[in-house]
Amino acid sequence: MIEDFERCYVAVQSRDPRFDGWFYTAVTSTHIYCRPSCPAHTPMRKNVRFYRSAAAAQLAGFRACKRCRPDASPGSPEWNSRADVASRAMRLIADGVVDREGVPGLAAQLGYSVRQLERTLQSEIGAGPIAIARAQRAQTARILIETTPLPMTDVAFAAGFSSVRQFNDTVQSVFATSPTALRSRVRGPVRAITTSTAIDLRLPFRQPLCPDNLFGHLAATAVPGVEEVRNQTYRRTLRLAHGPGIVELTPMPDYINCRAVLSDMRDLTATIARSRWLLDLDADPVAIDRQLSLDDALAPLITKSPGRRVPRCVDGPEMALRAILGQHISTAAARTHAGRLAAQHGEIVNDAGGELNRLFPQPEALHNVELAMPLKRRLSFNGLVTALASGRLVLGPGSDRVEALDVLTSLTGIGPWTKHVIAMRALGDPDAFPESDLGVRRAAERLGLPATPAALVERSQPWRPWRSYAVQYLWSVDDHRINHWPPRP
Repeated sequence: MIEDFERCYVAVQSRDPRFDGWFYTAVTSTHIYCRPSCPAHTPMRKNVRFYRSAAAAQLAGFRACKRCRPDASPGSPEWNSRADVASRAMRLIADGVVDREGVPGLAAQLGYSVRQLERTLQSEIGAGPIAIARAQRAQTARILIETTPLPMTDVAFAAGFSSVRQFNDTVQSVFATSPTALRSRVRGPVRAITTSTAIDLRLPFRQPLCPDNLFGHLAATAVPGVEEVRNQTYRRTLRLAHGPGIVELTPMPDYINCRAVLSDMRDLTATIARSRWLLDLDADPVAIDRQLSLDDALAPLITKSPGRRVPRCVDGPEMALRAILGQHISTAAARTHAGRLAAQHGEIVNDAGGELNRLFPQPEALHNVELAMPLKRRLSFNGLVTALASGRLVLGPGSDRVEALDVLTSLTGIGPWTKHVIAMRALGDPDAFPESDLGVRRAAERLGLPATPAALVERSQPWRPWRSYAVQYLWSVDDHRINHWPPRP
Protein backbone atom coordinates (compact mmCIF):
# COMPACT_ATOMS: atom_id res chain seq x y z
CA MET A 1 0.00 0.00 0.00
CA ILE A 2 0.99 3.65 -0.42
CA GLU A 3 1.85 5.27 2.90
CA ASP A 4 1.41 8.91 1.81
CA PHE A 5 -2.25 8.75 2.82
CA GLU A 6 -3.04 12.45 3.17
CA ARG A 7 -1.80 13.47 -0.28
CA CYS A 8 -3.73 10.63 -1.92
CA TYR A 9 -6.90 11.31 0.05
CA VAL A 10 -6.84 15.00 -0.95
CA ALA A 11 -6.58 13.93 -4.61
CA VAL A 12 -9.60 11.65 -4.14
CA GLN A 13 -11.60 14.41 -2.46
CA SER A 14 -10.89 16.75 -5.39
CA ARG A 15 -11.52 13.96 -7.95
CA ASP A 16 -8.34 15.05 -9.73
CA PRO A 17 -8.04 13.01 -12.99
CA ARG A 18 -4.32 13.78 -13.20
CA PHE A 19 -3.70 11.11 -10.55
CA ASP A 20 -5.57 8.38 -12.46
CA GLY A 21 -3.08 5.57 -12.92
CA TRP A 22 -0.63 7.00 -10.36
CA PHE A 23 -2.46 5.10 -7.61
CA TYR A 24 -5.74 3.28 -6.93
CA THR A 25 -8.29 3.85 -4.17
CA ALA A 26 -9.60 0.71 -2.47
CA VAL A 27 -12.63 0.82 -0.18
CA THR A 28 -12.78 -1.87 2.50
CA SER A 29 -16.54 -1.51 3.10
CA THR A 30 -17.43 -2.30 -0.52
CA HIS A 31 -14.34 -4.30 -1.59
CA ILE A 32 -14.14 -2.08 -4.69
CA TYR A 33 -11.12 -0.21 -6.06
CA CYS A 34 -11.48 2.99 -8.11
CA ARG A 35 -9.61 5.75 -9.90
CA PRO A 36 -8.89 8.85 -7.79
CA SER A 37 -11.31 10.74 -10.08
CA CYS A 38 -14.23 8.33 -9.55
CA PRO A 39 -17.48 10.36 -9.37
CA ALA A 40 -18.85 8.18 -6.59
CA HIS A 41 -19.24 9.60 -3.06
CA THR A 42 -15.87 10.03 -1.34
CA PRO A 43 -15.42 7.11 1.08
CA MET A 44 -14.67 7.57 4.76
CA ARG A 45 -11.02 7.78 5.68
CA LYS A 46 -11.13 4.69 7.87
CA ASN A 47 -12.37 2.59 4.92
CA VAL A 48 -9.73 3.68 2.41
CA ARG A 49 -6.51 1.99 1.29
CA PHE A 50 -4.23 3.18 -1.52
CA TYR A 51 -2.32 0.90 -3.91
CA ARG A 52 0.30 1.66 -6.56
CA SER A 53 -1.15 -0.72 -9.15
CA ALA A 54 -4.41 -2.35 -10.12
CA ALA A 55 -2.68 -5.69 -9.68
CA ALA A 56 -1.87 -4.91 -6.03
CA ALA A 57 -5.49 -3.91 -5.36
CA GLN A 58 -6.78 -7.06 -7.03
CA LEU A 59 -4.29 -9.18 -5.10
CA ALA A 60 -5.64 -7.68 -1.87
CA GLY A 61 -9.14 -8.87 -2.80
CA PHE A 62 -10.69 -5.73 -4.32
CA ARG A 63 -12.79 -5.66 -7.52
CA ALA A 64 -12.75 -3.00 -10.23
CA CYS A 65 -15.38 -0.27 -9.98
CA LYS A 66 -17.98 -0.63 -12.74
CA ARG A 67 -18.57 3.11 -12.81
CA CYS A 68 -15.08 4.59 -13.29
CA ARG A 69 -13.37 1.51 -14.80
CA PRO A 70 -9.98 1.93 -13.11
CA ASP A 71 -8.49 -0.86 -15.21
CA ALA A 72 -8.83 1.43 -18.28
CA SER A 73 -7.10 4.51 -16.80
CA PRO A 74 -3.78 5.86 -18.14
CA GLY A 75 -0.70 4.08 -16.84
CA SER A 76 1.57 5.47 -14.17
CA PRO A 77 4.20 7.83 -15.65
CA GLU A 78 6.77 6.27 -13.33
CA TRP A 79 7.02 3.02 -15.25
CA ASN A 80 8.00 4.84 -18.47
CA SER A 81 10.20 7.62 -17.10
CA ARG A 82 12.14 5.65 -14.48
CA ALA A 83 15.07 3.46 -15.51
CA ASP A 84 15.28 1.03 -12.58
CA VAL A 85 14.58 -2.69 -12.69
CA ALA A 86 10.96 -2.41 -11.52
CA SER A 87 10.12 0.07 -14.28
CA ARG A 88 11.90 -1.98 -16.93
CA ALA A 89 9.95 -5.02 -15.75
CA MET A 90 6.65 -3.14 -15.95
CA ARG A 91 7.38 -2.09 -19.54
CA LEU A 92 8.24 -5.65 -20.52
CA ILE A 93 5.12 -7.05 -18.85
CA ALA A 94 3.03 -4.44 -20.70
CA ASP A 95 4.61 -5.66 -23.93
CA GLY A 96 3.43 -9.21 -23.17
CA VAL A 97 6.72 -10.87 -22.24
CA VAL A 98 5.23 -12.87 -19.35
CA ASP A 99 2.47 -14.21 -21.62
CA ARG A 100 5.02 -15.23 -24.25
CA GLU A 101 7.99 -16.38 -22.16
CA GLY A 102 6.76 -16.69 -18.59
CA VAL A 103 8.35 -15.17 -15.50
CA PRO A 104 11.69 -16.94 -16.15
CA GLY A 105 11.85 -15.26 -19.56
CA LEU A 106 11.14 -11.87 -18.00
CA ALA A 107 13.83 -12.39 -15.35
CA ALA A 108 16.36 -13.51 -17.96
CA GLN A 109 15.82 -10.37 -20.03
CA LEU A 110 16.47 -8.25 -16.95
CA GLY A 111 19.47 -10.27 -15.79
CA TYR A 112 17.84 -11.19 -12.48
CA SER A 113 16.81 -14.45 -10.87
CA VAL A 114 13.09 -15.12 -10.62
CA ARG A 115 13.25 -14.77 -6.85
CA GLN A 116 15.10 -11.44 -7.01
CA LEU A 117 12.63 -10.09 -9.54
CA GLU A 118 9.57 -11.14 -7.56
CA ARG A 119 11.00 -9.58 -4.40
CA THR A 120 11.77 -6.31 -6.22
CA LEU A 121 8.30 -5.99 -7.78
CA GLN A 122 6.55 -6.91 -4.55
CA SER A 123 8.49 -4.21 -2.75
CA GLU A 124 8.08 -1.50 -5.41
CA ILE A 125 4.61 -2.20 -6.81
CA GLY A 126 2.85 -4.39 -4.29
CA ALA A 127 2.42 -7.37 -6.61
CA GLY A 128 4.60 -9.93 -8.33
CA PRO A 129 4.97 -10.41 -12.11
CA ILE A 130 2.24 -13.07 -12.29
CA ALA A 131 -0.32 -10.82 -10.59
CA ILE A 132 0.64 -7.84 -12.77
CA ALA A 133 0.33 -9.93 -15.93
CA ARG A 134 -3.00 -11.30 -14.68
CA ALA A 135 -4.38 -7.77 -14.28
CA GLN A 136 -3.24 -6.95 -17.80
CA ARG A 137 -4.85 -10.10 -19.22
CA ALA A 138 -8.11 -9.10 -17.56
CA GLN A 139 -8.07 -5.72 -19.29
CA THR A 140 -7.21 -7.30 -22.67
CA ALA A 141 -10.05 -9.78 -22.19
CA ARG A 142 -12.46 -6.95 -21.43
CA ILE A 143 -11.49 -5.18 -24.67
CA LEU A 144 -12.07 -8.35 -26.70
CA ILE A 145 -15.35 -9.13 -24.92
CA GLU A 146 -16.71 -5.63 -25.49
CA THR A 147 -15.43 -4.94 -29.02
CA THR A 148 -15.63 -8.29 -30.84
CA PRO A 149 -18.14 -11.14 -31.26
CA LEU A 150 -15.42 -13.74 -30.65
CA PRO A 151 -16.47 -16.87 -28.75
CA MET A 152 -15.35 -16.70 -25.12
CA THR A 153 -12.93 -19.58 -25.63
CA ASP A 154 -11.11 -17.60 -28.32
CA VAL A 155 -11.13 -14.49 -26.12
CA ALA A 156 -9.59 -16.44 -23.25
CA PHE A 157 -6.61 -17.71 -25.19
CA ALA A 158 -6.15 -14.49 -27.18
CA ALA A 159 -5.92 -12.54 -23.91
CA GLY A 160 -3.18 -14.85 -22.68
CA PHE A 161 -5.06 -17.12 -20.27
CA SER A 162 -3.94 -20.74 -20.11
CA SER A 163 -7.47 -22.12 -19.68
CA VAL A 164 -11.10 -21.07 -19.99
CA ARG A 165 -11.60 -21.73 -16.27
CA GLN A 166 -8.77 -19.35 -15.38
CA PHE A 167 -10.30 -16.77 -17.72
CA ASN A 168 -13.78 -17.08 -16.18
CA ASP A 169 -12.45 -16.94 -12.62
CA THR A 170 -10.30 -13.87 -13.33
CA VAL A 171 -13.06 -11.90 -15.05
CA GLN A 172 -15.48 -12.73 -12.23
CA SER A 173 -12.91 -11.76 -9.60
CA VAL A 174 -11.77 -8.51 -11.22
CA PHE A 175 -15.06 -7.20 -12.61
CA ALA A 176 -17.59 -8.90 -10.30
CA THR A 177 -19.49 -10.26 -13.28
CA SER A 178 -19.23 -13.11 -15.76
CA PRO A 179 -17.76 -12.69 -19.27
CA THR A 180 -21.21 -13.23 -20.78
CA ALA A 181 -22.80 -10.58 -18.58
CA LEU A 182 -19.96 -8.20 -19.40
CA ARG A 183 -20.67 -8.58 -23.10
CA SER A 184 -24.42 -8.17 -22.62
CA ARG A 185 -23.87 -4.65 -21.23
CA VAL A 186 -22.25 -3.44 -24.46
CA ARG A 187 -24.38 -0.91 -26.29
CA GLY A 188 -24.71 -0.95 -30.06
CA PRO A 189 -23.56 -3.52 -32.62
CA VAL A 190 -20.23 -5.29 -32.26
CA ARG A 191 -17.88 -5.13 -35.26
CA ALA A 192 -17.69 -8.37 -37.21
CA ILE A 193 -14.40 -10.24 -37.38
CA THR A 194 -12.56 -10.32 -40.72
CA THR A 195 -9.70 -12.53 -41.87
CA SER A 196 -7.23 -10.15 -40.27
CA THR A 197 -8.84 -9.23 -36.99
CA ALA A 198 -9.61 -5.50 -36.66
CA ILE A 199 -10.18 -4.18 -33.16
CA ASP A 200 -11.20 -0.63 -32.27
CA LEU A 201 -10.42 0.83 -28.89
CA ARG A 202 -9.75 4.11 -27.11
CA LEU A 203 -6.38 4.92 -25.59
CA PRO A 204 -6.81 7.24 -22.57
CA PHE A 205 -4.33 9.95 -21.64
CA ARG A 206 -3.90 12.74 -19.13
CA GLN A 207 -5.03 16.16 -20.27
CA PRO A 208 -3.81 18.32 -21.85
CA LEU A 209 -2.36 16.79 -25.01
CA CYS A 210 -1.01 18.81 -27.94
CA PRO A 211 -1.19 16.64 -31.09
CA ASP A 212 0.68 19.10 -33.32
CA ASN A 213 4.28 18.08 -32.71
CA LEU A 214 3.39 14.50 -31.72
CA PHE A 215 1.51 13.50 -34.86
CA GLY A 216 3.18 16.16 -36.99
CA HIS A 217 6.60 14.65 -36.32
CA LEU A 218 5.39 11.13 -37.13
CA ALA A 219 3.79 12.37 -40.35
CA ALA A 220 6.80 14.42 -41.47
CA THR A 221 9.25 11.55 -40.92
CA ALA A 222 6.99 8.72 -42.15
CA VAL A 223 8.87 6.01 -44.08
CA PRO A 224 7.12 5.17 -47.38
CA GLY A 225 5.56 1.71 -47.28
CA VAL A 226 6.02 1.46 -43.50
CA GLU A 227 4.08 4.56 -42.36
CA GLU A 228 1.51 6.86 -43.89
CA VAL A 229 -1.10 9.48 -43.06
CA ARG A 230 -4.57 8.83 -44.46
CA ASN A 231 -7.76 10.71 -43.58
CA GLN A 232 -6.01 12.53 -40.71
CA THR A 233 -4.97 9.20 -39.25
CA TYR A 234 -1.41 8.02 -38.70
CA ARG A 235 -0.97 4.41 -39.85
CA ARG A 236 2.02 2.10 -39.66
CA THR A 237 3.05 -1.55 -39.81
CA LEU A 238 4.14 -3.46 -36.71
CA ARG A 239 6.40 -6.46 -36.29
CA LEU A 240 4.68 -8.58 -33.64
CA ALA A 241 5.38 -11.95 -32.05
CA HIS A 242 2.69 -13.86 -33.93
CA GLY A 243 2.67 -12.04 -37.26
CA PRO A 244 2.60 -8.56 -38.80
CA GLY A 245 0.02 -5.99 -37.81
CA ILE A 246 -1.13 -2.50 -38.72
CA VAL A 247 -2.13 0.17 -36.23
CA GLU A 248 -4.15 3.29 -37.04
CA LEU A 249 -4.02 6.20 -34.56
CA THR A 250 -6.28 9.25 -34.67
CA PRO A 251 -6.18 12.04 -32.06
CA MET A 252 -9.53 12.93 -30.52
CA PRO A 253 -10.26 15.57 -27.84
CA ASP A 254 -10.37 13.10 -24.94
CA TYR A 255 -8.62 9.97 -26.22
CA ILE A 256 -6.64 8.46 -29.08
CA ASN A 257 -8.74 6.34 -31.37
CA CYS A 258 -6.79 3.15 -32.09
CA ARG A 259 -7.65 0.56 -34.70
CA ALA A 260 -5.45 -2.52 -34.67
CA VAL A 261 -5.49 -4.91 -37.63
CA LEU A 262 -3.76 -8.05 -36.39
CA SER A 263 -2.75 -11.38 -37.83
CA ASP A 264 -3.21 -12.93 -34.39
CA MET A 265 -5.16 -11.46 -31.49
CA ARG A 266 -2.57 -12.66 -29.01
CA ASP A 267 -0.61 -9.59 -30.14
CA LEU A 268 -3.25 -7.11 -28.93
CA THR A 269 -1.50 -6.49 -25.60
CA ALA A 270 1.81 -5.66 -27.30
CA THR A 271 0.04 -3.46 -29.87
CA ILE A 272 -1.60 -1.38 -27.14
CA ALA A 273 1.65 -1.06 -25.18
CA ARG A 274 3.66 -0.01 -28.23
CA SER A 275 1.03 2.50 -29.35
CA ARG A 276 0.97 4.09 -25.92
CA TRP A 277 4.77 4.19 -25.83
CA LEU A 278 4.93 5.70 -29.34
CA LEU A 279 2.62 8.57 -28.36
CA ASP A 280 3.96 8.97 -24.80
CA LEU A 281 0.40 8.69 -23.48
CA ASP A 282 1.32 7.90 -19.88
CA ALA A 283 3.16 11.20 -19.35
CA ASP A 284 2.05 13.66 -16.66
CA PRO A 285 1.87 16.91 -18.69
CA VAL A 286 0.69 19.07 -15.78
CA ALA A 287 3.75 18.23 -13.68
CA ILE A 288 6.11 18.59 -16.65
CA ASP A 289 4.67 21.89 -17.86
CA ARG A 290 4.57 23.31 -14.33
CA GLN A 291 8.31 22.85 -13.91
CA LEU A 292 9.28 24.03 -17.39
CA SER A 293 7.02 27.09 -17.03
CA LEU A 294 9.26 28.36 -14.25
CA ASP A 295 11.62 29.43 -17.04
CA ASP A 296 10.45 32.75 -18.46
CA ALA A 297 11.71 31.81 -21.93
CA LEU A 298 9.68 28.59 -22.10
CA ALA A 299 6.55 29.79 -20.29
CA PRO A 300 4.93 31.54 -23.34
CA LEU A 301 5.47 28.44 -25.48
CA ILE A 302 3.79 26.24 -22.87
CA THR A 303 0.89 28.65 -22.43
CA LYS A 304 0.34 28.65 -26.20
CA SER A 305 0.22 24.85 -26.63
CA PRO A 306 0.46 22.90 -23.35
CA GLY A 307 0.78 19.15 -23.13
CA ARG A 308 3.44 18.44 -25.72
CA ARG A 309 4.58 14.82 -25.73
CA VAL A 310 7.78 13.18 -26.99
CA PRO A 311 7.18 11.24 -30.22
CA ARG A 312 8.85 7.89 -29.57
CA CYS A 313 8.86 4.67 -31.61
CA VAL A 314 7.37 1.18 -31.81
CA ASP A 315 10.73 -0.51 -32.35
CA GLY A 316 14.00 0.61 -30.76
CA PRO A 317 16.42 -0.84 -33.33
CA GLU A 318 14.40 0.70 -36.17
CA MET A 319 14.55 4.11 -34.48
CA ALA A 320 18.32 3.87 -33.95
CA LEU A 321 18.98 2.90 -37.57
CA ARG A 322 16.79 5.75 -38.80
CA ALA A 323 18.70 8.17 -36.56
CA ILE A 324 21.93 7.21 -38.34
CA LEU A 325 20.25 7.61 -41.73
CA GLY A 326 19.09 11.08 -40.71
CA GLN A 327 22.50 12.43 -39.74
CA HIS A 328 23.42 15.68 -41.54
CA ILE A 329 20.65 15.44 -44.14
CA SER A 330 17.10 16.75 -44.55
CA THR A 331 14.00 15.03 -43.24
CA ALA A 332 12.90 14.26 -46.82
CA ALA A 333 16.26 12.69 -47.68
CA ALA A 334 16.17 10.55 -44.53
CA ARG A 335 12.69 9.31 -45.47
CA THR A 336 13.96 8.40 -48.94
CA HIS A 337 16.91 6.38 -47.56
CA ALA A 338 14.71 4.56 -45.05
CA GLY A 339 12.04 3.87 -47.68
CA ARG A 340 14.60 2.28 -50.00
CA LEU A 341 15.85 0.05 -47.22
CA ALA A 342 12.31 -1.06 -46.41
CA ALA A 343 11.44 -1.70 -50.06
CA GLN A 344 14.57 -3.76 -50.68
CA HIS A 345 14.93 -5.65 -47.39
CA GLY A 346 11.63 -5.39 -45.49
CA GLU A 347 9.09 -8.20 -45.34
CA ILE A 348 5.90 -7.75 -47.36
CA VAL A 349 2.67 -6.77 -45.60
CA ASN A 350 -0.82 -6.73 -47.11
CA ASP A 351 -2.87 -3.62 -46.38
CA ALA A 352 -6.47 -3.56 -47.55
CA GLY A 353 -7.05 -0.11 -46.06
CA GLY A 354 -4.15 1.84 -47.56
CA GLU A 355 -0.72 1.74 -49.14
CA LEU A 356 1.40 0.15 -46.43
CA ASN A 357 3.38 -2.78 -47.80
CA ARG A 358 6.51 -3.38 -45.73
CA LEU A 359 7.83 -4.02 -42.25
CA PHE A 360 10.98 -2.07 -41.51
CA PRO A 361 13.85 -4.59 -41.90
CA GLN A 362 15.46 -6.16 -38.86
CA PRO A 363 19.16 -5.52 -38.22
CA GLU A 364 20.01 -9.10 -39.23
CA ALA A 365 18.76 -8.37 -42.75
CA LEU A 366 20.95 -5.27 -43.17
CA HIS A 367 24.46 -6.65 -42.94
CA ASN A 368 26.69 -5.17 -45.67
CA VAL A 369 23.88 -3.40 -47.52
CA GLU A 370 24.87 -0.82 -50.13
CA LEU A 371 23.92 2.67 -48.99
CA ALA A 372 24.12 5.83 -51.10
CA MET A 373 25.77 7.92 -48.39
CA PRO A 374 29.27 9.03 -47.34
CA LEU A 375 31.74 6.36 -46.24
CA LYS A 376 31.86 7.55 -42.62
CA ARG A 377 28.08 7.28 -42.25
CA ARG A 378 28.06 3.85 -43.93
CA LEU A 379 30.61 2.64 -41.39
CA SER A 380 28.50 4.04 -38.56
CA PHE A 381 25.40 2.34 -39.92
CA ASN A 382 27.13 -1.03 -40.33
CA GLY A 383 28.63 -0.81 -36.84
CA LEU A 384 25.21 -0.15 -35.35
CA VAL A 385 23.72 -3.04 -37.35
CA THR A 386 26.38 -5.39 -35.99
CA ALA A 387 25.86 -4.25 -32.39
CA LEU A 388 22.09 -4.69 -32.64
CA ALA A 389 22.19 -8.04 -34.47
CA SER A 390 24.73 -9.51 -32.03
CA GLY A 391 22.71 -8.49 -28.98
CA ARG A 392 25.50 -6.27 -27.68
CA LEU A 393 23.13 -3.29 -27.96
CA VAL A 394 19.57 -3.81 -26.68
CA LEU A 395 16.94 -1.17 -27.39
CA GLY A 396 13.68 -2.75 -26.25
CA PRO A 397 11.09 -1.98 -23.56
CA GLY A 398 13.27 -3.50 -20.85
CA SER A 399 16.56 -1.94 -21.92
CA ASP A 400 19.06 -0.78 -19.34
CA ARG A 401 19.43 2.87 -20.40
CA VAL A 402 22.86 3.39 -18.89
CA GLU A 403 24.23 0.23 -20.48
CA ALA A 404 22.65 1.03 -23.86
CA LEU A 405 24.06 4.56 -23.89
CA ASP A 406 27.51 3.26 -22.95
CA VAL A 407 27.43 0.88 -25.93
CA LEU A 408 26.22 3.66 -28.24
CA THR A 409 29.04 5.93 -27.08
CA SER A 410 31.58 3.23 -27.94
CA LEU A 411 30.38 2.86 -31.54
CA THR A 412 32.12 4.69 -34.35
CA GLY A 413 30.21 7.68 -35.68
CA ILE A 414 27.67 7.86 -32.83
CA GLY A 415 28.03 11.43 -31.59
CA PRO A 416 26.14 13.30 -28.87
CA TRP A 417 23.27 14.33 -31.18
CA THR A 418 22.58 10.77 -32.35
CA LYS A 419 22.93 9.35 -28.84
CA HIS A 420 20.48 11.84 -27.35
CA VAL A 421 17.92 11.34 -30.13
CA ILE A 422 18.05 7.57 -29.61
CA ALA A 423 17.81 8.07 -25.83
CA MET A 424 14.79 10.33 -26.26
CA ARG A 425 12.84 8.35 -28.85
CA ALA A 426 13.93 4.72 -28.44
CA LEU A 427 14.80 4.52 -24.73
CA GLY A 428 12.18 6.99 -23.50
CA ASP A 429 14.69 9.04 -21.49
CA PRO A 430 12.71 12.08 -20.25
CA ASP A 431 15.92 14.08 -19.78
CA ALA A 432 17.70 13.56 -23.12
CA PHE A 433 18.96 16.87 -24.47
CA PRO A 434 20.57 17.13 -27.95
CA GLU A 435 22.09 20.54 -27.30
CA SER A 436 23.88 20.59 -30.66
CA ASP A 437 20.64 20.11 -32.63
CA LEU A 438 20.23 22.92 -35.18
CA GLY A 439 16.55 23.42 -34.37
CA VAL A 440 17.27 23.66 -30.64
CA ARG A 441 20.06 26.19 -31.19
CA ARG A 442 17.95 28.34 -33.54
CA ALA A 443 15.11 28.38 -31.04
CA ALA A 444 17.52 29.30 -28.25
CA GLU A 445 18.75 32.30 -30.24
CA ARG A 446 15.22 33.51 -30.94
CA LEU A 447 14.25 33.13 -27.28
CA GLY A 448 17.33 34.92 -26.00
CA LEU A 449 18.85 31.77 -24.51
CA PRO A 450 22.54 30.85 -24.79
CA ALA A 451 23.09 29.37 -28.25
CA THR A 452 26.41 27.58 -27.74
CA PRO A 453 25.97 23.92 -26.75
CA ALA A 454 27.95 24.14 -23.49
CA ALA A 455 26.16 27.29 -22.31
CA LEU A 456 22.79 25.88 -23.30
CA VAL A 457 23.43 22.70 -21.29
CA GLU A 458 24.19 24.82 -18.23
CA ARG A 459 21.08 26.96 -18.82
CA SER A 460 18.92 23.82 -19.10
CA GLN A 461 19.77 22.40 -15.66
CA PRO A 462 16.57 23.72 -13.99
CA TRP A 463 14.53 21.91 -16.68
CA ARG A 464 15.71 18.52 -15.48
CA PRO A 465 14.47 15.78 -15.49
CA TRP A 466 12.16 16.95 -18.31
CA ARG A 467 14.60 18.24 -20.93
CA SER A 468 13.23 15.90 -23.61
CA TYR A 469 9.95 17.79 -23.28
CA ALA A 470 11.72 21.15 -23.28
CA VAL A 471 13.17 20.12 -26.66
CA GLN A 472 9.64 19.65 -28.03
CA TYR A 473 8.76 23.21 -26.98
CA LEU A 474 11.99 24.57 -28.46
CA TRP A 475 11.31 22.82 -31.75
CA SER A 476 7.87 24.47 -31.82
CA VAL A 477 9.53 27.89 -32.27
CA ASP A 478 10.38 26.99 -35.87
CA ASP A 479 7.43 26.80 -38.27
CA HIS A 480 8.54 23.39 -39.51
CA ARG A 481 6.19 20.76 -40.86
CA ILE A 482 6.96 18.49 -37.87
CA ASN A 483 4.91 20.93 -35.77
CA HIS A 484 1.73 20.75 -37.85
CA TRP A 485 -1.20 18.34 -37.62
CA PRO A 486 -2.98 17.65 -39.88
CA PRO A 487 0.11 17.72 -42.09
CA ARG A 488 0.49 20.43 -44.70
CA PRO A 489 -0.15 19.46 -48.34
